[in-house]
Amino acid sequence: MTYIFSAIIIYIFIGLCLYVLQRRILFNTSGHPGSPKSYNLNKIKEINIPTSDGIDLLSWYYIGDKNLPFLVYFHGNSFHIGDRAHRIKKYIDKNWSVLLVSWRGFGGNLGKPSEKNLYEDGNAVLSWISKNTYFENKQIVIYGESLGSGVAVELGTKSKFLSIVLEAPFMSIPEVAQKRYKIFPTKYLVKDKFDNYSKIDKIKSPLLILSGKKDEIVPHQHSIQLLEKAKVNKKGVFIDEAIHNNLYDFGIEKEVIKFNLELWQ
Repeated sequence: MTYIFSAIIIYIFIGLCLYVLQRRILFNTSGHPGSPKSYNLNKIKEINIPTSDGIDLLSWYYIGDKNLPFLVYFHGNSFHIGDRAHRIKKYIDKNWSVLLVSWRGFGGNLGKPSEKNLYEDGNAVLSWISKNTYFENKQIVIYGESLGSGVAVELGTKSKFLSIVLEAPFMSIPEVAQKRYKIFPTKYLVKDKFDNYSKIDKIKSPLLILSGKKDEIVPHQHSIQLLEKAKVNKKGVFIDEAIHNNLYDFGIEKEVIKFNLELWQ
């Protein structure tokens, strides 16, 4: 009886810790990335995008050929925008315009990330583009990597873009958490749900989903189910040997470029 009581106490204690610390676990924030030049991005501008609640989002902006798509890159959890430099360089080398955005709390930015706050960051980015560039929504590719897929899908339900690209997306954060913490009722404990599955059939733009079949963080099945539910012009590119963070080792940017140039024409 004592063992059972002790097990219950331990279970409750661990569950309480997970609940209290969940945002530290979900949002693995990062320090300042340094300058773009240190990543061999010599023509990138450093800009700060203001949000409605007074946060400045450090972002890197490259102005390419106005007759080519404009890629707006929302990064995933962990690391900073410098760790995505090699990714965006592949589009810059094709003279696409690129905006690589750092979330609040990431990349040395002030503020605390949450589902609500990241949606605010996404809205701030679109507002900045509207006020400071010549690009229209029909020229914009909204790219959401992992955590960023939650913001990409949310924005995609409100406006139509050239396309939405989701890399290693999840159905929802509770679904991912349930895989990791099987013995806890994550459906009721997770604060920031980012429920992509309930929204994916409401997006207005063509959809490209990229996923590694050996993804060790977000099960590949999430991408399959999201793709099946979406109602727009859609395509899935699934790499047999890829895991969560190495899709660019397989030249996945070629699929992004091909998909969008076909839409562009």
